[in-house]
Amino acid sequence: MDFQQKEYYTIGDLERIIALLRAPDGCPWDREQTHQSVRANLIEETYEAVEAIDTENTELLREELGDVLMQVLFHAQIETEAGTFTFADVVDGVAKKLVVRHPHVFGDVQVKDADQVLRNWDEIKKKTKGQTTQTEVLKSVSTALPALMRSCKVQKKAAKVGVDLPDTNAALDRLIALAQSLKQTIETERDTPLPAQQVGDLLFLAVAVARKCGEEPEYSLTNACNRFIIYFAVVEKYIQEKQISWSDLTPEESNALWHRAVSEYSQKEID
Repeated sequence: MDFQQKEYYTIGDLERIIALLRAPDGCPWDREQTHQSVRANLIEETYEAVEAIDTENTELLREELGDVLMQVLFHAQIETEAGTFTFADVVDGVAKKLVVRHPHVFGDVQVKDADQVLRNWDEIKKKTKGQTTQTEVLKSVSTALPALMRSCKVQKKAAKVGVDLPDTNAALDRLIALAQSLKQTIETERDTPLPAQQVGDLLFLAVAVARKCGEEPEYSLTNACNRFIIYFAVVEKYIQEKQISWSDLTPEESNALWHRAVSEYSQKEID
């Protein structure tokens, strides 16, 4: 194999390494892979990069961005072998997109602020993608996104044409009304399956409340999940110290312990 190891590699070297791994005399595992077989890897590496951002770990971020880039090159190499496009075509495409969507930088368009930049971006995107209706814009939001992220993005795009709740209170009122309606359904129809549509609508409205509060729902739920695990650990530590099991706790005791865990965590946050 015609390859020379280096002290420092470039993007061109990485592209060649991927090609060699996929070559007939390369790695048997890499040669067998398809877009579908490594699809999950792309998702996993992206989330690991996001985790590095969330934890503000710059060394880990450097590593994980490399893993994401490797995935991009791997998928591009598969298409290079098929004769459809190359990594250079990927670079060319995204470079052209950035130039076209930033006419205030690469052209003579004048903008006042970031909001106008985003409005121009959306209009240019619609035009270049041939979208003539706002429905097409909403449908263009990837269905592969996590549901919270997709819901938030769809709502934001709908809001740009005025389809939105007026403020946080209105969103909360609608959420409370739907929650009460769902509660009534559960109480009056105990033997029937929980209505999936009402549950879905409740979650969709929760996204609207988060958005109106200026919070990213996906990030908010991630933090809530992390806090839940912290509270759970406090209660479990108490159970282990008392040498009892979860089933030994009455609902009242469990609730009191949970509130104590929340209080302890909140105090640590303040300190």
